[in-house]
Amino acid sequence: MKYCNSLTNYSRFKTREVNVGNVTLGGENPIRIQSMTTTNTMDTEATIAEAIRMIEYGCELVRITAPSKKDAENLKNIKEGLVKKGYHNPLIADIHYTPNAAEIAAEIIAKVRINPGNYADKKKFENIDYTDATYNAEINRIRKKFAPLVKICKKHGTAMRIGTNHGSLSDRILSRYGDTPKGMVESAMEFLRICRDEDYHDVILSMKASNTRVMVQAYRLLVAQMIKESMNYPLHLGVTEAGEGEDGRIKSAVGIGTLLADGIGDTIRVSLTEAPEFEMPVAQMLLNHFNQIKDHDQIDTIQQNPLSSFEYKKRDTNTVLNIGSKNVPVVGADFSLKKKITPASFFALGYNYSISLDKWHISDMAADYVFIGDHDLDFKVPGTLGVIYNYKTWKKHKKGYPCLNIKEYLTEEIQSNKINIVHACFSDLSKEVKNKLKEDKTAVLLIDTHNKNGIAEQRRLFVELINNQIKTPVIIGRGYTDLSQEQLQLSAASDIGALLLDGLGDGIFIYAKNCGSDQMINNLSFGILQAARTRISKTEYISCPSCGRTLFDLEETTAKIRKETDHLKGVKIGIMGCIVNGPGEMADADYGYVGTGPGKITLYKEQEVVEKNIPEKEAVKALINLIKSHGDWVEKK
Repeated sequence: MKYCNSLTNYSRFKTREVNVGNVTLGGENPIRIQSMTTTNTMDTEATIAEAIRMIEYGCELVRITAPSKKDAENLKNIKEGLVKKGYHNPLIADIHYTPNAAEIAAEIIAKVRINPGNYADKKKFENIDYTDATYNAEINRIRKKFAPLVKICKKHGTAMRIGTNHGSLSDRILSRYGDTPKGMVESAMEFLRICRDEDYHDVILSMKASNTRVMVQAYRLLVAQMIKESMNYPLHLGVTEAGEGEDGRIKSAVGIGTLLADGIGDTIRVSLTEAPEFEMPVAQMLLNHFNQIKDHDQIDTIQQNPLSSFEYKKRDTNTVLNIGSKNVPVVGADFSLKKKITPASFFALGYNYSISLDKWHISDMAADYVFIGDHDLDFKVPGTLGVIYNYKTWKKHKKGYPCLNIKEYLTEEIQSNKINIVHACFSDLSKEVKNKLKEDKTAVLLIDTHNKNGIAEQRRLFVELINNQIKTPVIIGRGYTDLSQEQLQLSAASDIGALLLDGLGDGIFIYAKNCGSDQMINNLSFGILQAARTRISKTEYISCPSCGRTLFDLEETTAKIRKETDHLKGVKIGIMGCIVNGPGEMADADYGYVGTGPGKITLYKEQEVVEKNIPEKEAVKALINLIKSHGDWVEKK
């Protein structure tokens, strides 16, 4: 199924133009940046003030929650207040559960966002056995509830976003399609087909999920389904509940960046558990990264596509030491440009040497390999860390493992009998190289690219290997120079994450000159692997970005929970500001912490309520006790 213009040469998937107030989405228009207020919608002045801060930071469309009719009605006052202060940015009403609020808002502001999972459906986590007749009867019921909003939007020139969230699929959708990207797509398409039947086309679509694999697959399936049904509505991109800090930025870049590389997306939001104005610079940096690839060198077209773009399927590879096959992707570090390497240097890579004990302490985010070029080490390294040398240096002493260029790989007779790292670009894959790789059980490719569209060129290299039945493991290498720490995080997460989500790559090697500390780069590598769901090395927080529905201080609470639980490797904790983003949005979490009333918290084990309405002051301790009771707690070292 086709879901983008090309897998090798970048161009945006052309969508129809939709006007949202004075801003036009889709077509040839720039990719728009949006965010959402966190204030109480009934607090008119606070909402106006926050919206202004967002706009001045670059927000083009401002979304505001409208959980009730009163909130929806107050959007008029907010809109008028902004206009009086000279701000004419379009406002979007965010609607859950309350069709009457949506109908009011549609007469006031530029766009309404509805969630098909809870606009006309209920979610009780019930499995219902539908016949075709009973299912169609449900669609007709939805049509009766939804059509009035469509007609109001059509009459007033109001745009609409049909925003599907992975965690809030209705029981009806789950019963027929399961908790799948296909279910997400059908949830949106059912509502979209009603819009089309009403000859209403000012529609934008989104497929948000906290799980980046699910999110990317859902968007790709949605585009494919639209193409099948002769549709091309604009798309809003976002990773929902991405979290805070570097984790939130990396996760957003992996998901959004993968789709931007496909040429998909007309508007984006980077959802961070931070003040909303801080989202815009991040979104702009992410877009800047992709603005650079438009005039890239052409890449050979893929004639036979072996990739699984709509489901995760890891490329089948050989096992070379701890690389490839069923091993988790490895992390490599570059120490080749250091003036001197000492035991203390390895602290940044997760290895802490105790002089008194003469022992290495190894963290959960300890690098697997380090490239030291032509250096030599006068001390013993940890046994879990592989040391890689330039080939000529390795040849002299035979310590560690060699890194060979293509010429050395083809001509040098003396090579390691354990592992040979072969540094190569797509252009290096001659027939001779491919033939040798096919027979060589010691080779591991460290791939590189100098193409502005490095994602596509490296994807093309993987396709060449697969189509030639070459099972050589591949470490994805990317080089960056003179970037800020934040830009490096966004660029590397986009470039490498896009390949990992397609099941490509057996490791990561980031070489970044003048971009930040060795420890930051090492943590970035592990963060990308975690965001792509390929190697879990730390606690994962599924944290909503806050909005006017939030019932506690999300930033403060997230920080408290993180402080107590950030050592729980592999445990996923959902932190949700209200019940709207509660059990559904954190469907992927092991434990949930959800605001259910002022000062009241409800705790979940997966999707099951465990304790209701705990006083907020006691809730973090109660969460820890819940984790302990299920055997997932370990004491901090």
